[in-house]
Amino acid sequence: MLQAGERLDAYTRCVPLHRWREQEIEQLTPELGRQLVNTQKMTIARITLAAGTVVPSHEHPHEQIATILEGRLRFLVGTEDIVADAGESVIIPSGVSHRVEALVDSVVLDVFAPIRDDWVRGDDAYLRG
Repeated sequence: MLQAGERLDAYTRCVPLHRWREQEIEQLTPELGRQLVNTQKMTIARITLAAGTVVPSHEHPHEQIATILEGRLRFLVGTEDIVADAGESVIIPSGVSHRVEALVDSVVLDVFAPIRDDWVRGDDAYLRG
């Protein structure tokens, strides 16, 4: 798995395989867990949220696509209120304030571009409650 600043050159000779089931879940709070994979240009995160978990309003310079794998989430993106179920994706533009609430136990796959270097550095206090 690449860390921020590492080059992809060594990985272009083969196809790396990532097994989510073998990666430890980083518990940001008792209700919120995260797993990450980074390349040079993007981050993909598998986020677990217990029912009632709220990710407070925040914004970042990254484009984001949130795909709900399991459960149901309520997003407030700018002024738009969106409820998304498993099999649906929400697109969050760069620089737009957004908030998320888990309506039931949920799993979401978030893709960010560029890489979430703030998460790699540990600058993610808004997630840690």
